[in-house]
Amino acid sequence: MASLSLSTLPTSSPTKKPLFSKTSSHVKQSHRFKVSCNSAANNNEKTVKNSETPKLILPKTSLEMQNVDRRNLLLGLGGLYGAANLTSIPSAFGTPIAAPDNISDCVTASSNLQNANDAVRGLACCPPVLSTDKPKDYVLPTNPVLRVRPAAQRATDEYIVKYKAAIQAMKNLPDDHPHSWKQQAKIHCAYCNGGYNQEQSGFPDIQLQIHNTWLFFPFHRWYLYFYERILGKLINDPTFALPYWNWDNPTGMVLPAMFETDGKRNPIFDPYRNATHLPPAIFEVGYNGTDSGATCIDQISANLSLMYKQMITNAPDTTTFFGGEFVAGDDPLNKEFNVAGSIEAGVHTAAHRWVGDPRMANSEDMGNFYSAGYDPLFYVHHANVDRMWKIWKDLGIKGHTEPTSTDWLDASYVFYDENEELVRVYNRDSVNMTAMGYDYERSEIPWLHSRSVPHTKGANVAAKLVGIVKKVEDVTFPLKLNETVKVLVKRPTKKRNKKNKEEANEMLFLNKIKFDGEEFVKFDVFVNDVDDGVETTAAESEFAGSFSQLPHGHKHGTKMSMTSGAAFGLTELLEDIEAEDDDSILVTLVPKIGCDDVTVGEIKIKLVPIV
Repeated sequence: MASLSLSTLPTSSPTKKPLFSKTSSHVKQSHRFKVSCNSAANNNEKTVKNSETPKLILPKTSLEMQNVDRRNLLLGLGGLYGAANLTSIPSAFGTPIAAPDNISDCVTASSNLQNANDAVRGLACCPPVLSTDKPKDYVLPTNPVLRVRPAAQRATDEYIVKYKAAIQAMKNLPDDHPHSWKQQAKIHCAYCNGGYNQEQSGFPDIQLQIHNTWLFFPFHRWYLYFYERILGKLINDPTFALPYWNWDNPTGMVLPAMFETDGKRNPIFDPYRNATHLPPAIFEVGYNGTDSGATCIDQISANLSLMYKQMITNAPDTTTFFGGEFVAGDDPLNKEFNVAGSIEAGVHTAAHRWVGDPRMANSEDMGNFYSAGYDPLFYVHHANVDRMWKIWKDLGIKGHTEPTSTDWLDASYVFYDENEELVRVYNRDSVNMTAMGYDYERSEIPWLHSRSVPHTKGANVAAKLVGIVKKVEDVTFPLKLNETVKVLVKRPTKKRNKKNKEEANEMLFLNKIKFDGEEFVKFDVFVNDVDDGVETTAAESEFAGSFSQLPHGHKHGTKMSMTSGAAFGLTELLEDIEAEDDDSILVTLVPKIGCDDVTVGEIKIKLVPIV
């Protein structure tokens, strides 16, 4: 492929001022990365490569070469955002979610996939039962050997050989062994496609669901934790760590080359991948189901801008990042105020769909929850999703913390550990990566300097459309999204000063979004996007974000009707487009895929207190 090279604008002045002032709510100027997709190395560049990875070039002027510790560098972010308790989401006072002690209570998952007869991976997702004993509460090892997860694009040849040997050893196990490749893949199907109900918590008729809730991050962290330890034991290497697909960095925005066949048998190759997205295709953080057609440079720019939105603008607090509360007795299909976290609904879903094979009836493997675990890339993708949790927390922004409710802390799951012992693990033990014995190899995070720039600037956009576009109070809900929808939404206040912004975040909420959970669903959200004949891109400020869902499949009825919600940050967006003095804003919802039956039950703007 063509090499990718980056050069940065200066990120600090000679006086070493912080990147962001603690008294400012945002970055006044974007620090854009200059990107070239076909550039020769010169004396100011270093090359990072292995024999299976396309040549990637990084500049010596990068932050890494300045010998600056990332956490110290980011301390200036402290005033960017604070915690925001989303008052639109009712607080739960229930029993924490718990996977069943008796794993034999698992049932066949997703029997009503849209194309169940063509489910090539099978729908029997229950784990093997080795004993009738209850699972033991898992105790983290004392002083564990540190496992450092490397960026896939920088993995050495020696590491790649070891990684492939570990996967091959797992694939060599009998299918009914709890450590086998097939059984490890089934874990995701059982927890995410209706294999378990909430009988352990007293609600045997209600499904246990990981996605679209605050369980998303901790469940997958534990899943990868045991998967990684099993692989290490299979090759007798206690230091073995999974690689991560570094899709948030331009040097990692292609499918890691080690996962493709090279004419030899490759245990980490999966035949069910989108053949048009092999290197040198650039991953699309905002993938809609069809390729954007953007140039390499434009796609990388859009990716970085979207990462900034998903990690900063649209994730100012615990709920917007982790997702909405989910406790025992909540129905994941009909929870009125369910909210998927910004990363789960964003880059996480995009990567699943971008990798999954569109030639398959259910977009196997990565394109459907039931089959995703059969692709080795799934675990590498989720390693970077997990890394986003670490980065978000390490930014040092007030409110960037895990949930503190016991409903979250005491939520639990059941896994087989590396010794084939059935164990119960709790969210409370997943918050400390050091105690869990792993970390991530450092990789630059250029999206921190990729705040969007406006497509156009202009005040009173909404005021000029009164009488042409309906006001939200005059709209009949629910709104159907089978076509583009425009609505004028009144703001709770205007002309917010610096102190006001330090006290509350202004957020746009789309609530009671109903959709078919067996479809890939995605629609985009824009603010004050005027029709000027030029399409607004994801790299521009008017693009607030997207709502997207991967197919789940379910075991009831012919359709899987689900309810969720979405939240988008407005504080920075309105500053950028110079609309802070406007009474109302124009909100535009643009369906992209799977939206024929999608409805939105409520659109509103709220000031969410920073506490």
